Amino acid sequence: MCVRLPDPTEEEMATPVSLKAKPSAPRDRQAGVRRRVREPAHLVAHGHLRVDPYYWLRERDNPQVLAYLRAENAYADAIMAHTRPLQERLFQELKERIKQTDQTVPYRLKDYFYYTKFEEGRDYPIYCRRRTTPEAHEEIMLDVNQMAKGQAYFAVAGREVSSEQDLLAFGVDTVGRRIYTIRIKHLPSGELLPDEIRGASGNLVWANDNRTLFYTKLDPVTLRSFQVFRHVVGQDPARDELVYQEEDETYSVWVSKTKSRDFILIASVHTDSTEYRYIPAADPERPPVVIEARKEGHEYEVDHYGGHFYLRTNDNALNFRLVRTPVERPGRDNWEEIVPHRPETFLEEFELFRNHLVLEERRNGLTRLRVIPWSREGEHEIEFDEPVYVAALSDNYEIDTDVVRYVYSSLTTPNSVYDYDMSARRHILLKRDEVLGGFDPANYRSERIYVTAADGARIPVSLVYRTDRRSPGGNPLLLYGYGAYGISVDPGFNPALVSLLDRGFAYAVAHVRGGQELGRPWYEGGKLFNKKNTFTDFIAVAEYLLERGYARRGGLFAKGGSAGGLLVGAVVNLRPDLFAGAIAEVPFVDVVTTMLDESIPLTTSEYDEWGDPRVEEYYRYILSYSPYDNVEPKEYPHLLVTAGIHDSQVQYWEPAKWVAKLRGTKTDNRRLLLKTNMEAGHHGASGRYRRYWELAFQYAFLLDLAGIDR
Repeated sequence: MCVRLPDPTEEEMATPVSLKAKPSAPRDRQAGVRRRVREPAHLVAHGHLRVDPYYWLRERDNPQVLAYLRAENAYADAIMAHTRPLQERLFQELKERIKQTDQTVPYRLKDYFYYTKFEEGRDYPIYCRRRTTPEAHEEIMLDVNQMAKGQAYFAVAGREVSSEQDLLAFGVDTVGRRIYTIRIKHLPSGELLPDEIRGASGNLVWANDNRTLFYTKLDPVTLRSFQVFRHVVGQDPARDELVYQEEDETYSVWVSKTKSRDFILIASVHTDSTEYRYIPAADPERPPVVIEARKEGHEYEVDHYGGHFYLRTNDNALNFRLVRTPVERPGRDNWEEIVPHRPETFLEEFELFRNHLVLEERRNGLTRLRVIPWSREGEHEIEFDEPVYVAALSDNYEIDTDVVRYVYSSLTTPNSVYDYDMSARRHILLKRDEVLGGFDPANYRSERIYVTAADGARIPVSLVYRTDRRSPGGNPLLLYGYGAYGISVDPGFNPALVSLLDRGFAYAVAHVRGGQELGRPWYEGGKLFNKKNTFTDFIAVAEYLLERGYARRGGLFAKGGSAGGLLVGAVVNLRPDLFAGAIAEVPFVDVVTTMLDESIPLTTSEYDEWGDPRVEEYYRYILSYSPYDNVEPKEYPHLLVTAGIHDSQVQYWEPAKWVAKLRGTKTDNRRLLLKTNMEAGHHGASGRYRRYWELAFQYAFLLDLAGIDR
């Protein structure tokens, strides 16, 4: 038996208890690495010479490059020096609004309750458990604060408990490039075993013999997760047996375990296709068996209960359907449909229980939880009473129960954890995050509005503001967007936003095409040759917010990160007049150069997202919107751009080159700031207090531009 112990998300670093997504395939720039293109200083494509005068910034070990980045950091600090008192006030607010000593709601697994806690004054989580008996004492499995001493960056991944719950395997990254070293701890004694597996992805799972560990390993150059190994505790890792190697460079692999704990799963994942293999967890030396062979465009996910595999599949189902198939005959010919395809409903997740099936669905842009007894009598949806919210399945590791755990949040309701009795239809609120400093949800209002795009598409927008700060002429407003890889941005609670709302800002999320808020067609409408819909949707929302008085003229700001940074970069090229300022976090802005480097597996695996620029039609289309390639001599809004020197997903040189080109091309004197974290990667600082400082800097940037200095 083993259980995935989810890593703290970026949101959890801001508040100890948060909505947690279930582990899934990487779908965005967080999935791999970028490196030097083959041509030393330019790219030649389709007979066109593209000279890149800032190519030298890719030389990570060049002292001049490091000096340049530090000079940009010093410049940004100097420009923002007058806001330092405001930054300090914001930092204190962010820290004091969140309960600094807190813990997650424990969940039960056999003989133990597992939970995570944070302590005041300490940056990192502490992973704990206690036996289910009343007199049980707390056992600390990992105190990451102790482990991180002396490290500028520290992250723990994996955290899998063995079948007898006496061994804990986990991965450690001290750089920020998501290259992990796996260690194993004997929990009863607290002893760290000598086993040390380097170059791993942090993805791992135990077999049922309490001694065999499956893990995935990275290509040392590209960082593609491409091998699955089997390790026996106490054995020299050099002798670990290769179980599976993914030869197709457009696919990555990861391992997991079915909820029944009967099978190890090996998933090969491409942008729009998957393939699963299984190994009996009780017989870990058995060779893996394919469940359904890969096919272009076919995505599926697998779980197991009883004698069947259950598959969430898009086979003949754009919005996915649920089927089951006998373990002995898992192929397509034996599929039995359990939940049919529905054009108006997107099937996002499913959870198996002894007496019930629970579906996490999305309809009209909102998540729904549907409970279906296996008897088919009493099927119903769990009801929620707010117009804008997010609900998601949570820690449900046991099959033999009538209780499903879910998390709930809205733009005005702090993150909440519920148990729901599916037979009695009764909610039990286990915990709602405390928001300190006098926060009262009644002071805020959330809305769901729809904006019509030029082609008639209705774009959902989630909006929140403080009612007594609402101005008839419009408020300063921060508009957030992402719009890629089918990732939906849900309107959940963020305690940090209170610092903006209480100062008169409004906040909105534009659910633009490229996500899956309105199902799979919404994603398809924002990729490949439809990618520009993402940008024009965002612009349409911005115009609407200004026209309807939600945002004031000269007070609208944009924000996005990673592929959302691409969105910001494209939008400020297209309509810089709409925005007073923008924040682009680790932005993917050099799209043509990056996607022309086919030697990097992430590039080839993402041709289905952006297109293959070796094909001239795609080259011309990508070139027409790539932010770096479309910088022009004109006025731009104030810009704050961030980067991470160790970022393995969007390499630091993309934002650095973009800022350099903007600085040498734009015609205005507005602020253009580049902040590079010289100790971290894609997600910035690893400690929560360091993250508060980074966020305080961003908020000070916005508030200062809006003329708010308190």
